[in-house]
Amino acid sequence: MNISNFIKEIRAESKHITWPSQKTTTMFTLAVIILSFFVGYYLGFFDFVFSTLLGKLI
Repeated sequence: MNISNFIKEIRAESKHITWPSQKTTTMFTLAVIILSFFVGYYLGFFDFVFSTLLGKLI
C-alpha cells in the first residue's frame, strides 16, 4: 500500500464520521467534570479518614 492510497482511504472513511451536536458535547463535558469532582472528593475523604486513623495509631 502506498501513501496516496492510504490518504484516499482516510478521506473516504472520514466522510462516514458523525460528529456529536454542541448540546451533546456540552452535556458529556459537564458529566465528566461533575464525575471528576465527585471521585476527587470521594478519594479525598477516604484519604483523610485513613491518614487520620494512621496518625492516631502511630
